[in-house]
Amino acid sequence: MVPEGGKAVETFKTIRARAVKRHGGEKHLASRLLKPKSAAELRKIPNDRWLAGMAKVVFQAGFVWKIIEAKWPGFEEVFDGFDPHRVAFYSDEDLGRLVSDKRIVRNGAKIRATVENARFVTELIKEYGSAGAFFAASRPEAYIDLLGTLKRRGSRLSGGSAQYFLRFLGVDSWIMSPSVVAALMHAGVVDKAPTSQKALRATQEAFNKWQKESGCSLTEISRVLAMSTDA
Repeated sequence: MVPEGGKAVETFKTIRARAVKRHGGEKHLASRLLKPKSAAELRKIPNDRWLAGMAKVVFQAGFVWKIIEAKWPGFEEVFDGFDPHRVAFYSDEDLGRLVSDKRIVRNGAKIRATVENARFVTELIKEYGSAGAFFAASRPEAYIDLLGTLKRRGSRLSGGSAQYFLRFLGVDSWIMSPSVVAALMHAGVVDKAPTSQKALRATQEAFNKWQKESGCSLTEISRVLAMSTDA
């Protein structure tokens, strides 16, 4: 495989060996890896938690995460526990109320995005029976398609926001952190952060190759990549 980077992609065995060396041995490395939830576990996640997860990454984007965490009980209160059927029907009067509520971060665009994402979740419920059923049916080998769906149908759910949302909820995923980008460049997959469709396809192909080689999840592979570099 010779992808966008122009050279043969490293084996996962080589990448993992580098991570093991940098982090004090195989046992220590293994202890720091996360596993994604199973399809059965994802299906059991209530619809309101999917909307809450979307809202949290939207509000955290470009903000101090600790502040959002500290205010989160207030978010749960003012957004009616993130019941998607209730939030989806918020009126302009509701938006006006929320934008002046000191219990949350009063960002009008992000408040509106939460309402739009509630409508997205209700669409998934109508189409799949539940949001959990939709995400449980996603395939790791087509992860970039899932990211594309979130960007297209959700609001402010692209790039890192979408990736962190999926990771936080337990969907098998990679996170394109600076360390992972550096590892992908070192491995010969890309020559810069993958944002174009061509680069994203090359990244997906590399992850698929490493999955077949190792039997690891995208989540585990992503973490090993991050730990294999000093970036």
